Amino acid sequence: MLKVARRGQVPPFIVMDVMRAAAERAAAGGSVLHLEVGQPSTGAPTGVIEAAKRALDEEILGYTLALGIEPLRQRIGRHYRSAYGVTVPADNVVVTTGSSGAFLLAFLAAFDAGDRVGLASPGYPAYRNILSALGVEPVMLPVGPDSGFQPTVEVLRAACGAGLKLDGLIVASPSNPTGSMLSAADFQALAAWCAAEGVRLVSDEIYHGLTYGMTASTAAAQHGAIVVNSFSKYYSMTGWRLGWMVVPDDLLRAVECLAQNLFISPPSLSQYAALAVFDCADELNANLQRYARNRDILLAELPGAGFDRLAPADGAFYLYADVSRWTNDSESFCRRMLNETGVACTPGIDFDPLEGHRFLRFSFAGSTADMAEAARRLRAWQK
Repeated sequence: MLKVARRGQVPPFIVMDVMRAAAERAAAGGSVLHLEVGQPSTGAPTGVIEAAKRALDEEILGYTLALGIEPLRQRIGRHYRSAYGVTVPADNVVVTTGSSGAFLLAFLAAFDAGDRVGLASPGYPAYRNILSALGVEPVMLPVGPDSGFQPTVEVLRAACGAGLKLDGLIVASPSNPTGSMLSAADFQALAAWCAAEGVRLVSDEIYHGLTYGMTASTAAAQHGAIVVNSFSKYYSMTGWRLGWMVVPDDLLRAVECLAQNLFISPPSLSQYAALAVFDCADELNANLQRYARNRDILLAELPGAGFDRLAPADGAFYLYADVSRWTNDSESFCRRMLNETGVACTPGIDFDPLEGHRFLRFSFAGSTADMAEAARRLRAWQK
């Protein structure tokens, strides 16, 4: 028998299994409403498509520098000044192959095998799976309604009071799957705690721009912090596989060398196209207004179907629902919901291996008509 490395033995991303089951139902002629997919149902803005067409005609589209093309790095730096009032030198901006590539680079540059990195549970499953594959221990920090589904200094002190030493902390605000956010004061408190304790802060900011009444805080001005963002969510460029990082000086050369060896460079066509996306505010904000309508529909209608225990949906495009009144097996519950109603959603076990069997996630990134129909079907299903 040939050896199979243990690092590849990570759990699957269950939402992809749900998407396959939904596709099989649709192929068999069944009706499917996609509330499982965590991506915009809209394509890239018009300006991005036009920029891509120009690049196909005018650019060679070969390898770029490993850290990305200079005009895009500069444009991202200007974005931080206009959006947050924060100065980010273009030299500290790294363009990546999606935020997934950014997380891999960040974790490899900042942590050694055997290090411990804290993250909220529930949280994005790829955090813990990438860390585990790299030999870094993910430390699950249970969060719930009492902490607004976000880590707090109190949660961290309690964990470290038990003799646990953290080397890193991942924070996502807005978060996936809960849509919860940290207030500016709470975000600053976490950053200060990390600085005092020598803990590397990794801030996942890929849902910035998708907020409903709250303002998202960036860690770009925090000493030693790594910021990860993406063109996939607010910017509606999911399949273009492009993201970025703001990297502190002490990690910049390591990230560059890793990027050279792992990726050579981010996709060149996507980079030239993304130069235009910051000038597409009208289209992007129209998408946000649609998400807000979808959110309002589900918040108004789902309680009537019994889904009345929801995490605070301050941002992103998700609702995280406690379904323990019906089941202790969210995976089978989601399969039954799909089979009996055609509504696809994601079991919470994807995001929380400890308590996720009691939860599921609805995505409201689809059309408003689909959200209204999904709510109608679910209300009828639970009668």
